[in-house]
Amino acid sequence: MTEVNHVWRLRKRPVGDICEGDLTYDEEPMPEPADEECLFRLNYLSLDATNRMWMSDVEQYMPPVSINAPMRGVVCGTVIQSKNSAFRKGDIVSGLGTWADYQIGTTETVSLLGDTGSVPVIDAFGTFAIAAPTAYFGLLEITKPKSGETVVISTAAGSVGSIVGQIAKIKGCHVVGLTGTDEKCKWITEELGFDEAINYKTEDLSKALERTCPNGIDVYFENVGGEILDTCLKHMNMFGRISVCGLIAHYNSSEEVPGPKNYPMILMNRLKVEGFIILDYMERYPEAIAAITQWMSEGKIKVQQDVVDGLENAVETVKKLYTGDNTGKLMVRVKDV
Repeated sequence: MTEVNHVWRLRKRPVGDICEGDLTYDEEPMPEPADEECLFRLNYLSLDATNRMWMSDVEQYMPPVSINAPMRGVVCGTVIQSKNSAFRKGDIVSGLGTWADYQIGTTETVSLLGDTGSVPVIDAFGTFAIAAPTAYFGLLEITKPKSGETVVISTAAGSVGSIVGQIAKIKGCHVVGLTGTDEKCKWITEELGFDEAINYKTEDLSKALERTCPNGIDVYFENVGGEILDTCLKHMNMFGRISVCGLIAHYNSSEEVPGPKNYPMILMNRLKVEGFIILDYMERYPEAIAAITQWMSEGKIKVQQDVVDGLENAVETVKKLYTGDNTGKLMVRVKDV
């Protein structure tokens, strides 16, 4: 095969925001699969807040991306050559890969996406690869919300937060979403059914929580950290639960983000605070996918994809996650299935 491969490589670790030169977009020879490997063409690249953490040499749940190595990402692609009996030419695979047009897969890194039925592959991948299972297990497994309780979600217009809020509504909760624009506030209330929305950039968050959560917060789904976490801690009810999914406020900070001043509330109100990584629930993915699929078919859950075309735009696009410019699941489309 003579095609040129385009690859994003991490050249230096970002300090604060991702800057020009931190990653380079290179032309390289096509990789060749060895025994027990397959070669696949990238169709869709999931962009996730954790991408920024993977670029940093900090303690995390998997090794950081090495300097000069291809950038890591969650991917969906089409097999074009296989030396592994688990994959055939034309199969659609998804899993952990790199920001590259063509890449090598093994049974340890990717698996068959399976039949998506009437759902386009891009929508199935965007919903079920990360966002839906993360929302499902992060809310239901860790916080176990009860009907009538108040659930607050940060980055509520993102791919995970938007689904969390809809699941909480299905469970009969009073749902309040925190987001950064009036347009997103309107979207999550009018389209997704959240009871309340707070624009944390234009409102005093503490006062807004008093207004929208008159009975306090029973469950807080955490995606941000920093001051937003600190403020929510102050409003948590006795025996409240906090599911820590992400810490976006920390990823691009060039200085250490101070710990919450309201940390004593964890003791005083007997709060449960638990972090999770969705990889912990990989074996139970079918459970989440079945439930979300059912709710989607019943019109109880709506999803939105925020798609940008062209792998060359991946670096500029991923920055949208840290400025709040995306709505729903952020992805790069390289070539439709």
